[in-house]
Amino acid sequence: MSGGALFQESLRVLRGLELPEESERDVLAALEAAQPGPLPLFYEAGAEAGLERDVLTARGVGLFFSFSAGNLADDLIDGDCVYFQEPHRVGPCVQFLLQNLAFATLVEPRAKLPPLALEEGARLLARAAGPQALEVRTREWTEPVFRRVAEGIAGKQWAGYLRILWTGTWLEERAAQVGLALGVAAHIAEDIRSKDARFTSMPSADRLAVVAWGRRATESLRAQDLRCLDAALRRIEPIIPEVES
Repeated sequence: MSGGALFQESLRVLRGLELPEESERDVLAALEAAQPGPLPLFYEAGAEAGLERDVLTARGVGLFFSFSAGNLADDLIDGDCVYFQEPHRVGPCVQFLLQNLAFATLVEPRAKLPPLALEEGARLLARAAGPQALEVRTREWTEPVFRRVAEGIAGKQWAGYLRILWTGTWLEERAAQVGLALGVAAHIAEDIRSKDARFTSMPSADRLAVVAWGRRATESLRAQDLRCLDAALRRIEPIIPEVES
């Protein structure tokens, strides 16, 4: 099994809903826009944690539906939802559908998720969404504002995913630490790579502080000595030091 297999399973689950053709087509477009996204890491992290195939599949697919709902929300906010002709009319109903489909998939018996784990993971994801309200209102970016937004929309998001994915495994206790560091490092690297105004508009001293924070996050991830993080770190690490030189 692989990230690609998780995507194919998500399509099977979607077809099982027997939605109107137009609705299924809209949801498919949102799923395609979100992939591969976290799918390879969901698979690798679940496999390294020792999850059984059925458990990994249910959790990975459920989390991908959740990620896709969040990705759609972000695209609507940023004006990047180019896969719908009428994004602000079609997008909200697709997002609502995906969020409920995520919940339905994660509570399936084969996911083997205790209610407390699902509650804690979902609460983390809800908290992750909060700082988005700061992001859309911020006109002058500084290091403290950047940190608060990144810790929320990226760090807590990945902490929530791993809290759910790693439940009942030997990696469960590491979920918060790994998720926060992974989300922060990936967020900083992507803002540097894409020259996002969140990063580029900050004063030089603030940018250097954010870079140092990102490097500490990557060092924390390396110290975990997990194979599932290697691919992500190979993408992230070459980007962050470039700004410091």
